[in-house]
Amino acid sequence: MTGFFVSHGMEYGWAWFLATIIGILVIALPLMLAVAMIIYAERKIWAAMALRRGPNVVGPWGLLQSFADGLKVFLKETIIPTSANKGLFLIAPIVTFTVALIVWAVVPFQAGVVLADVNVGLLYILAASSLGVYGVIVAGWSSNSKYPFFSALRAAAQMVSYEVSIGFVLITVVLYAGTFNLSGIVLMQKGFGLGIVNAFGFNLLLFPMWVVFLISSMAETFRTPFDLVEAESELVAGHQTEYSSMSFALFWLGEYANVILMCALNAIIFWGGWLPPVDWAPLYVIPGIIWLFAKMLFFFFVFGWVKATVPRYRYDQLMRLGWKIFLPLSLLFVVLVSGWLMLTRFT
Repeated sequence: MTGFFVSHGMEYGWAWFLATIIGILVIALPLMLAVAMIIYAERKIWAAMALRRGPNVVGPWGLLQSFADGLKVFLKETIIPTSANKGLFLIAPIVTFTVALIVWAVVPFQAGVVLADVNVGLLYILAASSLGVYGVIVAGWSSNSKYPFFSALRAAAQMVSYEVSIGFVLITVVLYAGTFNLSGIVLMQKGFGLGIVNAFGFNLLLFPMWVVFLISSMAETFRTPFDLVEAESELVAGHQTEYSSMSFALFWLGEYANVILMCALNAIIFWGGWLPPVDWAPLYVIPGIIWLFAKMLFFFFVFGWVKATVPRYRYDQLMRLGWKIFLPLSLLFVVLVSGWLMLTRFT
């Protein structure tokens, strides 16, 4: 796009700036629309599994329910507790929302369709998504209320615990692909998994790591059964308890943007991204971005399915799973993948 503007007489600096702004809007605006629609879709999934109807009043089939909820929140008054640290109290949801958006800069939607195709894309995602914990901690502390503060401490421990195992899982992916670039990781999934199964949709060597990553991504985004940060029976609404109006909505937007991101990463890192499920010529007629969205929708269905059916963990179970099961397992697979690559690629 920069070249297009330059070819029409614009200076390179302004052309790059305008192209970048357009690229950001092309990603951010559909993402906000997608958040509204997946909230509706998730409520429909929960309703179907509980034999209920779900949203069905506002708009055709209830499609405008999320927009009605958003308008209601927008029109509410922003209430700041008297004893809260007002500056930090207002900054916290902005941090959560901003961090959820900036991560999308390196997500490839198709070959060449990415805002910033950097060589350390996976490292950037790991670093930027880790900043989300600051929004939660600052929200809990600045509220000057015990329940949000307890929730913030839980959130910090939970995110750190599962980011460790996610880090080692991603190391196995980087070892296998030989690059931190997300587009490169997708292209390295071409071919056949260990000569047995088509790796466009299945990699025998990394499949256990995908299971760990999927479960850890639920814990990282505070989804059921790992939603102890917002355990309403204990902590009311967790770190969001004292928030109202758009400051409350920003937490929700950030949370669901992160959920969509994790669905995208599951598809891109382990399931071929924009590649079709199998290497069959007619499937390439369908644009790659459609394949990516289809995989993301499947993983989002899994997220909703788990939330509707799996009971919440106790906190000791949450920590035991992260530190005593996922961490040793991911470390073991770092050794196994390294050994496999030494035997097959470097001998």
